[in-house]
Amino acid sequence: MDLSVKWHELMKNPFFQDVPYKVELNKFGQILMSPASNRHGILQNKVAREIENEKKSGVIIIECSILTSEGVRVADVAWASDEFFAEFGEATPLPKAPEICVEVKSPANSRAEMEEKVRLYLEKGALEVWIVDEYAKTNFYTHTGEMRTSRLAENFKL
Repeated sequence: MDLSVKWHELMKNPFFQDVPYKVELNKFGQILMSPASNRHGILQNKVAREIENEKKSGVIIIECSILTSEGVRVADVAWASDEFFAEFGEATPLPKAPEICVEVKSPANSRAEMEEKVRLYLEKGALEVWIVDEYAKTNFYTHTGEMRTSRLAENFKL
């Protein structure tokens, strides 16, 4: 099954146009949905603004779909350099992860789910994956493990 084709079919399906959930696909093409709170949206916005203030270039993508080895996952916020964007543009889902992928943890998200997303985004080329909890505490991960701060956005702070 081509997950990119399945993703495009899902995007066109009117049933999924206004659901109050984050929608993803697993590796079997099954639909995964997670409820989103207003706090979640507020934190997404804060993260995006802080990255934009820090980076000054590149593209911020909210709800960034990425084709991973485990299906289509959707990073809450992503930052793509101008070079990345020149290569991949608005491809949906992206075949490679942007340099920074951020997940804002919802109460429904398990630790194992967050660890899997960190792994999947790093496997697909992300340089850093950030996990933001409901209190705005941010953990930063690279291929070498967890870091105290971001190397790509050194002054990032919520």
